[in-house]
Amino acid sequence: MTNQPAVSEPPVIFTKQDGIATVKINRPRARNAFNVETSDTLLRIWQEIDESPDVRCIIFTSSDCGTFCAGMDLKEAARLKAETGRDILSFYKDPMQARMRRVKVPIVAAMTGHLAAGGMMLSLNCDIRVGLKNTKIGITETKIGRGSPWGMPLVWMLPQAVLMEMTMTGDLYPIERFHELGFINYLEETPDKVRSRATKIAESIRDNAPLSVIAGKRAILNAMSVGCDAGMESAFHIYREAYSSEDAQEGPRAFAEGRKPVWKGR
Repeated sequence: MTNQPAVSEPPVIFTKQDGIATVKINRPRARNAFNVETSDTLLRIWQEIDESPDVRCIIFTSSDCGTFCAGMDLKEAARLKAETGRDILSFYKDPMQARMRRVKVPIVAAMTGHLAAGGMMLSLNCDIRVGLKNTKIGITETKIGRGSPWGMPLVWMLPQAVLMEMTMTGDLYPIERFHELGFINYLEETPDKVRSRATKIAESIRDNAPLSVIAGKRAILNAMSVGCDAGMESAFHIYREAYSSEDAQEGPRAFAEGRKPVWKGR
């Protein structure tokens, strides 16, 4: 008997049924961290959805592993730097998933675990959020020498003092706090109940007048973006020094080597 080659699982599972698209990050062994392939696959999916008139709403989720998304794949970041001398962001076609924010139809996040760093980025790019009780949220980039320019829309979504603390400390916080602040629409007891709630919301949206739904989303985001776009542009310039620093490489390298990072502040 010949050994059959192992069939690798796709990093993203994309399905469409009854007017609802489901987009699921499928890297549970990597805590659903998104690598270059995952990021570029998501970009293609957002473009495909915008060209699909049969899709009325999206459920965005991930495979169950206790973490909705851990953010950027730090092991891949360290490997790519060692092999090519290039920062991982240069490999992404859409490093901050900006295209996700421009998807025409609403995106409902079904977050069945903790979310940090890029996981927080993906959550804020969604329009409605359902989370899992007793999980945690954080913007953890300061702990790995990176930056979070993608977080500027949160100035319009969370109290400034809360965002300052999250960004500067890099700590994780109970999701219940963000439900109280209105960032999370619903909290559920189990992953299945999270997905069930997200499905009910998506079905309700799907069943409404599609042009009204699309216009409603666009109008709300456009109103927010009067100040948001300029803020994001400025943030990219502010974070330029951090991204080009030695510490930006030290964080992923230390993570990959299983040790504490040694910061140089340059």
